[in-house]
Amino acid sequence: MLKIGILGGGQLGQMFLQNAYSYPFEVYILDPDSQSSCSKITPNFTQGSLINFEQVYEFGKKMDIVTIEIEAVNTEALKKLVSEGKKVYPQPEIIELIANKRLQKQFFKDNNLPTADFVLIDSFADLEKNADFLPAFQKLAQGGYDGKGVQQLKTINDFDKAFSESSLLEKKVEIEKEIAVIVARNHTGMVAYEPCEMVFDEKLNLVDYLIAPARLTEEQSQTAQNLAKTVVEKLEMVGILAVEMFLDKQGNILLNELAPRPHNSGHHTIEAAFCSQFDQHLRSVTDLPLGNPLLHSKAGMLNILGEEGYTGKAHYEGLEDALKVEKVYLHLYNKYITKPGRKMGHFTVLGDNYEEIEQKIQYLKKILKVISYE
Repeated sequence: MLKIGILGGGQLGQMFLQNAYSYPFEVYILDPDSQSSCSKITPNFTQGSLINFEQVYEFGKKMDIVTIEIEAVNTEALKKLVSEGKKVYPQPEIIELIANKRLQKQFFKDNNLPTADFVLIDSFADLEKNADFLPAFQKLAQGGYDGKGVQQLKTINDFDKAFSESSLLEKKVEIEKEIAVIVARNHTGMVAYEPCEMVFDEKLNLVDYLIAPARLTEEQSQTAQNLAKTVVEKLEMVGILAVEMFLDKQGNILLNELAPRPHNSGHHTIEAAFCSQFDQHLRSVTDLPLGNPLLHSKAGMLNILGEEGYTGKAHYEGLEDALKVEKVYLHLYNKYITKPGRKMGHFTVLGDNYEEIEQKIQYLKKILKVISYE
């Protein structure tokens, strides 16, 4: 039986596993956290570092295919596995490129792909030299996720909070919408989902909820899908790629960031699409025919986040009332401890129209709270 190894055992790995149980494959997980989401639902769990060469290499040697659910992995170990004939998707060089936001942006520029203007920052002197580039967003080259590693610098008065590590300054764009397209590619072909639109929690700087398909013109939707396909083709990537974009006030679509794995912006596809992003991930890395990405319903996705002021054993207040709502689907991530802003799960919301979906999302936000009694 084909053995698939996943580096990372968080919620993305959990949802991959839940889908993969329908296939004649064995899936193995490597993660440093003995209490990770995946540790609770599979016997094929190994506790180990994702950045230690030997641990990643030894894990991968036992697999037929190695893939990821997080970018922070030892790519040198993955390159060695490839040199020894193992299949690693996405390819290690692509993981390296996407894990570094500076390399991502340079890739966009080198390939004449539309993106916001940027400058690379290596020192405080570089910041001072580019003061006229403000207002801008400073993004760490590596290590940022879920809103971390990004901050807005409006004027030189914000320089005292600037990151000192290697970073980039991205010119602030007047944004109409933030959208994303999930695209999958392997040797059998390529498919792209319709764009979704993401609404961000400004305080936490991460996705609060999304609506799919995005409320765009047909031309804008097609432009976004074509752009995502162009990116994955130019990368020559095998696997699944999340392509985040801006629709600016002038109607231009600009590339923002990439993620070489399933993504928060594709969670709604579990219930709303004929083939989910997690099924596409599995199909893409095993070189199976890719599935139908079309949505069969309008949908929303609401992140379930830990409430401010609570840290400890999670309690889901209002869950029973939330589950009374029709066409609402619950996904919890097996996380024992809640923290402020921590992703504890999500709801998928289906509906006949956008107004119905928005109303359900606002109701769920009001009644469900992740708290702790500790």
